[in-house]
Amino acid sequence: MAERRPSLMEPRIETLMGKVDSKFTLVTLAAMRAREINDYYNQLGEGLGKIVPPQVTSVSRKPLTISLEEIEAGKIESAPLPEEPETPEVEATDTDETPAE
Repeated sequence: MAERRPSLMEPRIETLMGKVDSKFTLVTLAAMRAREINDYYNQLGEGLGKIVPPQVTSVSRKPLTISLEEIEAGKIESAPLPEEPETPEVEATDTDETPAE
């Protein structure tokens, strides 16, 4: 029997949601990676080699599907942004001095 080709339902959303903490994270992560994959294919002839190629073998040619397959395979993960250190607020000093006229 021939292997069933992945459809719009593959990879399953339930499987993908187990890899990330929210739907927003999933959409953002998949979109960012799809842009990188698209850039990789666009720069192939230029020989730049700065962008990471697709990390899974896929029958799909669509960058978004490839990025979702990478997330499902655990090749791409989301990482929280590092927290910025809080800057101490500088207290304004009241001076009773008035400018000399």
